[in-house]
Amino acid sequence: MRIRSLGVIDDAVVELSPGFTAVTGETGAGKTMVVTSLGLLLGGRADPALVRIGAKSAVVEGRIRVPADASAVVRAEEAGAELDDGALLISRTVSAEGRSRAHLGGRSVPVGLLGELADDLVAVHGQTDQQGLLKPARQRQALDRYAGDAVAVPLAKYVAAYKRFRAVSQELDEITTRARERAQEADLLRFGLDEIAAVEPRAGEDVELAAEAERLGHAEALASAATAAHGALAGNPEDPEGVDAGMLVGGAQRALDAVRSHDPALAGLAERLGEIGILLSDVAGELAGYADDLDADPLRLSAVEERRAALTQLTRKYGESIDEVLAWAETSAARLTELDSDDDRIGELTAERDALHGELAGLAQALTDARGEAAERFAAAVTAELASLAMPHARVTIAIGQTEDPEGIEVGGRPVAYTSTGVDEVELLLAPHPGAPPRPIAKGASGGELSRVMLAVEVVFAGSDPVPTYLFDEVDAGVGGKAAVEVGRRLARLARNAQVVVVTHLPQVAAFADRQLLVEKTNDGSVTRSGVKVLEGEDRIRELSRMLAGQEDSETARAHAEELLAAARVEG
Repeated sequence: MRIRSLGVIDDAVVELSPGFTAVTGETGAGKTMVVTSLGLLLGGRADPALVRIGAKSAVVEGRIRVPADASAVVRAEEAGAELDDGALLISRTVSAEGRSRAHLGGRSVPVGLLGELADDLVAVHGQTDQQGLLKPARQRQALDRYAGDAVAVPLAKYVAAYKRFRAVSQELDEITTRARERAQEADLLRFGLDEIAAVEPRAGEDVELAAEAERLGHAEALASAATAAHGALAGNPEDPEGVDAGMLVGGAQRALDAVRSHDPALAGLAERLGEIGILLSDVAGELAGYADDLDADPLRLSAVEERRAALTQLTRKYGESIDEVLAWAETSAARLTELDSDDDRIGELTAERDALHGELAGLAQALTDARGEAAERFAAAVTAELASLAMPHARVTIAIGQTEDPEGIEVGGRPVAYTSTGVDEVELLLAPHPGAPPRPIAKGASGGELSRVMLAVEVVFAGSDPVPTYLFDEVDAGVGGKAAVEVGRRLARLARNAQVVVVTHLPQVAAFADRQLLVEKTNDGSVTRSGVKVLEGEDRIRELSRMLAGQEDSETARAHAEELLAAARVEG
């Protein structure tokens, strides 16, 4: 990692090796910035207070080597990132104003994507995680995570049934609590449908009646105009001497017929006059029929207006036209059917809810059994780890209990409270020595014991986690003497199968590291590029001496440091 303008670090490069890397330095030198930097690369919260005073932004760049088939690589490539010789290049920038940017494999990406990759890349274990694990809810999550598929499979089934149970219960509550509102809605729909059914409108009927009313209201004028037009076209029977359009067109046609043989053009005009004559005759006939058929009956007009008034009552309430009224009726009939079937629906939902309630009880029991089996394995593994951490007589157990609730589900022959994660309350208990009663670890362990218990828990987790790198941030706090040696020895063993990075103040732990990094400030209080360096040979002995006695040149401390390194190499 390269770190620039972050906290006390001005510009520094941190090179982590395979195996076990220990990061040491005096208090306030900036060791924790290593953890903070890695957290930023993995999508952690960007705090503008981390930006070095006077700098515009803090930048952390990292190069993480990952297997080509790792899910993190697949997700990164989906986001457009490219690998650099088998490694992911990650960059995170935090401005002094609080803005944050992330880059992955040369592409700008949402910060949330880095968080998605984190679980597959690095497991961070620090004092904050210890405090979190003191909470029963976190302890249950930890147990489930340790158990793997043995708990994950029944938990997934339980969660699915629980979600369906909640959905059914919610719908049932809605139907029953809103029964009055739904009944009122049904009454209104039924009234509207009855009103429409009483009128029996036809599609488009309002348009047809409007046209008929217009015609009946002007019947006399229409009849007079039709009669006059007919007379002009076909003549008046009462005036044999009168001239009409048909007679004139006929005369014109006869005049042309006499000479049409002499000119084809004139013959064509004669034919067109013949067509006009036929058309005039047809129109005259239709005008006569129109005048004869025209109904000027005022009773019919009254009936039409009455029908239109009835249709208007419907369009005022249910739509702007009869077609819209009929569409409303169709939709409302379907809704009324739904509302009228409430009683049947209530019965169906009640039956499904009761069945799901019983199913939840069975799934919760299976989940409890799976957790119980995993709890025994987990407790045994942590107890074994404590034995290697200078607590040979300590015993860890996991208590799994439930809270009785008359309205809960039946598990173990009694009704108990249940949530989306089951019915179990999980608590980690510690008996630090024979004869001591098991007590919650927050109450039954001293500071040093608590740190070792937490480290044992983290090491057990590490054995079941598929991530390649583990970062421990001073989880050895409160530990010293022989116990500190055992902590270092255990971390070294863990590093045989994974990359382990430990920020520590204990020389007994640092001595077991394959590589030791020293973080130190310059005279102006900053950490520069040369302020994070790999310690080898004499430099490493001097740092271990400082950590042991606070004096780099103490002969006694130097001898002890050399002894620690020699013992660690034998263990390795």
